[in-house]
Amino acid sequence: MRRFWLKLHRWLALALALPLIVVALLGSILVVLKPLDRWLNAELFSVSAGPAALDLLERTRRHLQAEFGPEASFVLRPPREAGESLRATVRGKAWEGFIYLDPRDARELGRRGEREGLFNFVFELHSSLLLNETGKPLLAVLALAYLVLLIGGLVLWWPKRWKQAFALTLDRGVLRGLFDLHRTAGALLGLLIAVPVASGAYMAWKPLSQAVTSMAGQTPRTPPKIKVGDTALQPAPLDALVATAMARFGGAPVGYIALPAGAAKPVRVRLMLADDPHPNGLTSVWMHPLTGAVLRADRWNELDPGASANSVIYPLHTGELGGFALEAVNAVLGIALAATGMTGLLLWWLRR
Repeated sequence: MRRFWLKLHRWLALALALPLIVVALLGSILVVLKPLDRWLNAELFSVSAGPAALDLLERTRRHLQAEFGPEASFVLRPPREAGESLRATVRGKAWEGFIYLDPRDARELGRRGEREGLFNFVFELHSSLLLNETGKPLLAVLALAYLVLLIGGLVLWWPKRWKQAFALTLDRGVLRGLFDLHRTAGALLGLLIAVPVASGAYMAWKPLSQAVTSMAGQTPRTPPKIKVGDTALQPAPLDALVATAMARFGGAPVGYIALPAGAAKPVRVRLMLADDPHPNGLTSVWMHPLTGAVLRADRWNELDPGASANSVIYPLHTGELGGFALEAVNAVLGIALAATGMTGLLLWWLRR
C-alpha cells in the first residue's frame, strides 16, 4: 500500500501540481489586489457624500436596458456606505463587464470589461481559469486532486517514531533539506490548506451543493416560476419593488438586485440580515417584474442545506468571516500550498 500511495502521490502531483500552484498563488494575490484596485481606481468606487436619487435604481435599469437591450441581464450592487458608487454587472451579447454610477444622479463614472484591469483578470483566472462555466468543474477536479495528494502525503509521512515526526535536517545537502521541508510543511499545514481548497471547489461547482442537499434528503430550491400575463404591462418601478422586499424583513439592507433578461423570470433582491455571516446576504425575496408582487421569500437559514452552507463557506474562503486576520491566514496558506508543490516538483527533478 505504501508503494501504491507513493506512485499515486508522485504522478498525480506531476500531472496537476502546476495548475494547483497557479490557482493558490492567485488566491493569495487577490487578498492584496482587492484593496489596491479600489485605491488605484478610486474614481470608480468613490463619490462625494450626498443623498441618493429617489429613483436611482429605476433610472439605472432604464439606462442599462436602453443601451444593452432586453436580452441582457444585470446585477446591481447599491452603495452600502456613504461615498460608495453603485456597481452594475452586465451580461449581454455584445459586452460583459462592470459599470460604475454616481448614486446621487445615476451618472456613469466609468466601466471596465469583465477581464479588464489586473484585479478582474486575476479574479477570472483564479475563479474559472478564464474558461467561464467550463473552468469551474476543472477547479473542482483540482481540489479533489489536492485532497488525494493530502491523504497520500499523510500516509507516506506517518512516522514510526513521533520524536522524529517534525524533524528538519537542513545541513545534509539540498535534496535532504527539500525533502524534510516538503513532508513537514505538508503534514503541518495540509489540513489547514484543505479548508480554502475545498471551500473554493464548493463555491465553484454547483453540483457539490446540490449533492449535499440530496444527501440530506431534500430538494434544492429553484427560482419561482411566473406567468407573464399581460405583456403590455410596464415593469413595476424598481425602487418601490426593492422597498417592498426590504420591508419583508424589517428594512434589512440590500446586498444585490438581480434583473434577469426579459419579463419571464422573477427579480431577486438579496438582503443582508444581521445574523447572516455571508457578507453579501443570502436571504432572497423573489418579485414579479411586472406587478411587483412578492412571489417567495427565502430566509438564509431556511434554505436547503447545500445552499445555506454558502453563508459560511463563502466568507471562510475569502477570509471575510474572520476579518483581516483570516484574510492574512488564507493568503499565507495559498503561498504554503504553492511552496509545497514547488518543492515536490524540485525534489522529483533533482532525483532524476
